[in-house]
Amino acid sequence: MKKILTTTVGFAVLLLIFFTTANAGPVMDRIAANGKIVVGTTGSQPPLNATSKTGEIIGLDADIAKLIAGNMGVAIEFKTMPFAELLPALTAGKVDLVISSMTITPERNMQVAFIGPYFISGKGILTKTKHLDALQAAAGLNQAQFKVTALKNSTSQRFVEKEAPKAQFFPADSYDQAIEMLFGDKVDVLIADSPFCALTAFRFPGKGLTAGQDKLTFEPLGIAITEDALLINWMQNFMLMLKGSGELKRLTEKWLKDGSWVSQLPE
Repeated sequence: MKKILTTTVGFAVLLLIFFTTANAGPVMDRIAANGKIVVGTTGSQPPLNATSKTGEIIGLDADIAKLIAGNMGVAIEFKTMPFAELLPALTAGKVDLVISSMTITPERNMQVAFIGPYFISGKGILTKTKHLDALQAAAGLNQAQFKVTALKNSTSQRFVEKEAPKAQFFPADSYDQAIEMLFGDKVDVLIADSPFCALTAFRFPGKGLTAGQDKLTFEPLGIAITEDALLINWMQNFMLMLKGSGELKRLTEKWLKDGSWVSQLPE
């Protein structure tokens, strides 16, 4: 299979028309004028996005973002920030897109548009083995004895608030912070996207971690974008080609099935 960047000649021609059309749209105009696209991400949600030992943003989200920039013929700049700050940064024009393992929800979709889904995820549980028996009891997570963390303002937080109102909840600004809380026994359970839970248990075999095997929810992940009809249309067409060519499937397997990239992460 040929790479997307070398097989989308027709799309490149379409792109040229877009950029030479007057009044293309506020965000598309900004991208063209700056010669770069600014992508908001946390850089701390592996395997979808992560920061490598060298400071590079890697992961499925990052690869998709790089292909978008490449097909636009512009440079790419990643802006990392806590998850809760991503959509405010997008609506304020500080970033052009948000690609950060973000679930498409009706509430978010009333604020911004979403392209996708490009991946279907679901909530998972990460805990220490010593807590398994209590978690498997009839009340499950919804017990006052449990201290639970999840990303602030995420669908994981809403899941905890809805399904486990009796548990003690401690929001985290980042997955790194959440993991440190779990390692330090400040919390008993981390609720996060199931691929992240599985990866973390794999990365730290000596920490006694266990990841739940079942997805607790249905989570379609999308690319967040503000109102710009031309950019939305461009992104829809691009993602259609990415899926149709098989490139999206290849990238998904690269980051979720091949663990060779884990060595790039900080210890």
